[in-house]
Amino acid sequence: MKNIIIIFLIVLTTSAAKAQWLWDYGVSVGVSNYLGDIGGKEKTRRDFLADMKMAKTRWNVGGFARYKIHRKISLKLALDYLRLEGDDKLSSNPARNARNLNFRNDMFDLALTGQVFFYEDNDLGNTYRYKNGFRAYVFAGVGGYYSNPKTLDGGVKLRPLHTEGVRYSPVGINIPMGIGFYFTIDKKHRIGYEFNYRTTFSDYLDDISSNYPDNPSESGDPSLSLRTPELGVAITPENVGLYKSHDWGQKRGDKTHKDSYMTMNLTYSYVLRGKSSFYRGRYGNFFNNRNRRVRKIRAKF
Repeated sequence: MKNIIIIFLIVLTTSAAKAQWLWDYGVSVGVSNYLGDIGGKEKTRRDFLADMKMAKTRWNVGGFARYKIHRKISLKLALDYLRLEGDDKLSSNPARNARNLNFRNDMFDLALTGQVFFYEDNDLGNTYRYKNGFRAYVFAGVGGYYSNPKTLDGGVKLRPLHTEGVRYSPVGINIPMGIGFYFTIDKKHRIGYEFNYRTTFSDYLDDISSNYPDNPSESGDPSLSLRTPELGVAITPENVGLYKSHDWGQKRGDKTHKDSYMTMNLTYSYVLRGKSSFYRGRYGNFFNNRNRRVRKIRAKF
């Protein structure tokens, strides 16, 4: 993952040497949330936004570089650092309350996406100066992430404990997709918004997927695999089925659904204009002495 981050920073740095109104680079800040096995509403797991708990919305920050390959298409490389959280105590599902699990996950996410612009106005206010503009787009691509789930109470790393008797990788692939827009101000500043929904191929962002281990010895810390006893609830004829269902070898999560997460960000980027200083210093005089052709004014951003 460190090598990927280094490559990303190199791209940001070297992009300045190739700027011809095609590159912009910037930062983003916003919120994040997740859909997985922890939390949720009174029913069993549902997809997309139906099971999301707004109380566990957390933060996201990042940086990106964007390159326009066509008037209607741009490529964007983005690195995000975000936090996901979940807690069974917030669920209105009695079985999830009885499970009593929680997590937080500070993740790195690196993605390459293609943006397709479906609406644009390159001269806001009809000033004929083409200094301010607006663009809206949809996007999709491929990404990779580094995941490190921990307990909310104490910050204990869960992956090394094999809480379900299963080994899983801290890195994975996701499919980002979403929608966004930005305003261009004075040709060089862009302020925007982006909603990004990421589908993963893992069910362990929250360290929960299938069943409790068959016996406590298969877990590195049995007390963090089976946490129902922490509630200290007296077993009665009315709740015996609910609490006894959380035991070794029994169902712990829903392995039929993969985890996903989403971010909503405000973005700022700076547009690199004209040739680089190296280009001007070495070739500027040569081209300045050439005959110039008068060109029609047009929007370049």
